[in-house]
Amino acid sequence: MATATLPAMLPSVKSFVAEKRKMLVNGKWIEAVSDRTFEVFNPATGDVLAHVASGDVQDINAAVKAARAAFETGPWSRMTPSDRGKLIWKLADLIEQHLEEFAQLESLDNGKPLTVARVADVPLAIDLFRYMAGWATKIEGNTIPVSVPYAPGAKFFAYTTREPVGVVGQIIPWNFPLLMAAWKLGPALAAGCTVVLKPAEQTPLSALLLGKLICEAGFPDGVVNIVTGFGETAGAALAQHPGIDKIAFTGSTEVGKLIVEAAARDLKKVTLELGGKSPNIVFGDADLNTAIAGAANAIFFNHGQCCCAGSRLYVEQGIFDDVVNGVAEAARSIKVGEGFAPDTQMGPLVSEEQLNRVSGYLDAGFAEGAEAVCGGKRGSGTGYFVEPTVLVKTNAKMKVVQEEIFGPVVTAMPFKSAEDIAPIANDTVYGLAAGIWTSDISKAHRAAAQLRAGTVWINCYNVFDAALPFGGYKQSGWGREMGHDALENYTETKAVCIAI
Repeated sequence: MATATLPAMLPSVKSFVAEKRKMLVNGKWIEAVSDRTFEVFNPATGDVLAHVASGDVQDINAAVKAARAAFETGPWSRMTPSDRGKLIWKLADLIEQHLEEFAQLESLDNGKPLTVARVADVPLAIDLFRYMAGWATKIEGNTIPVSVPYAPGAKFFAYTTREPVGVVGQIIPWNFPLLMAAWKLGPALAAGCTVVLKPAEQTPLSALLLGKLICEAGFPDGVVNIVTGFGETAGAALAQHPGIDKIAFTGSTEVGKLIVEAAARDLKKVTLELGGKSPNIVFGDADLNTAIAGAANAIFFNHGQCCCAGSRLYVEQGIFDDVVNGVAEAARSIKVGEGFAPDTQMGPLVSEEQLNRVSGYLDAGFAEGAEAVCGGKRGSGTGYFVEPTVLVKTNAKMKVVQEEIFGPVVTAMPFKSAEDIAPIANDTVYGLAAGIWTSDISKAHRAAAQLRAGTVWINCYNVFDAALPFGGYKQSGWGREMGHDALENYTETKAVCIAI
């Protein structure tokens, strides 16, 4: 690919990645206590992109101390909800002013197409902060009429208040680095919490730029602290830190279980948005053109690196070949390449580790008898590319059907009737999302009611909005992101009862 075809990197982005990046603690940019750094790689080339401070236990300790002081005695603790909302809105405005910088950093760091980051990742993050800014003044309690049987004639006035849960540790994944940070920071700040944020070691750059804008917006020191480092060191230290009141994690179910174990030591509150193996169901009466395009988007968007990806495609028997061939044709037409290329529709996977993981699943699928209608191999070049893949001749016992691959790989299987599909679709430890494609609205509602999933999309897929709660059943997690439901993750309910 000729570099002349690529858009120019902004000078501000060039200088941002060229400079050794520090971490944000108590409003100051500091080196790690150990003075160590780690390398961040460009997944399109495998080259080193940046060097970032490598935080560990000592850095987490300092960040938690700063967040605790900001929560208990700093100006944040005395700020009105209206003023908190104004700061969050100002942050959204600043992100919008730096939209292209964020989009370029996401593309360089994660590998996703620059065109997608511009219209999806960054605008959705902006919208989330604005949505949550409005909630800052609307976190309310209730008055409750009480009747106390053992105190006849006594009068009481009872009410509840919603108070911030305290100091929150937030661990962010690498698939949507800026957007996932927004999903967690927005409700925490609206509720009045303070935060220690640990971005993924693969993709820390947009979080660090976000930290710069948090300071510029005027958030008091210590309200948001950003510690870069590895999950085994910084992440583990954050999850088990006794000064953290609540931990929020997005990532794999395996790591989520470790987070729960660490948090259990002092019973800190936990919310988890974890893995998925989402069923995408196409009924025989669906509009095929819409369903085929939707099924392709469900699995190939963001290179399949979506926890809610429609990775199990179930198609009613009579139209199975038509749908599979259509999705395969869509897969073959996807332009795979470097994220900055204007015609790129799918970039590389995020890391060599992820490439090896997806390739290992493909090998396991073929060994168990699966066949690729298209794709099935690593891409060419030095980056972490894999071909968009459609697998057939799969069954529920196969590893590729039961386990989350987190790559552009879909398993397609036929089913006989509407009555058969719900138990098949629910045959998974996960329950994050599901898709239904049908022209029969009654059938759609019946199927949606039977699916054990936190989100069910009907005749659409990957529709996200700041007002729409997102989270999972079963081993896909605890709690919800976005919507007013997210505020429950960051508040405590206090009951007050007064004798009158």
